[in-house]
Amino acid sequence: MADDFMLTHKNPRQKGKISFKRYFQEFKPGDYVAVSMELSVPFPYPKKLQGRTGKVIEKRKSSYYLEINDLNKPKYYNIRPIHLKKIELKK
Repeated sequence: MADDFMLTHKNPRQKGKISFKRYFQEFKPGDYVAVSMELSVPFPYPKKLQGRTGKVIEKRKSSYYLEINDLNKPKYYNIRPIHLKKIELKK
């Protein structure tokens, strides 16, 4: 249940915990990622970003600079890796 995209609450056993694996994960420029908010860590962006996919442009300090299309217009965000999941594109 921890990998759901429902963001109303966490499982009581998972409350307050963060995954070090997700916190320190690395991405390369060109990787595609999905935004998946971690409820235990503040997320300073609108909730409409939840579930959106984008492309990693570069790493900036401890976060990643992403290009996410919103109504066919590219928008750019700096998001920490704990809020991201790598995805594979089907060919």
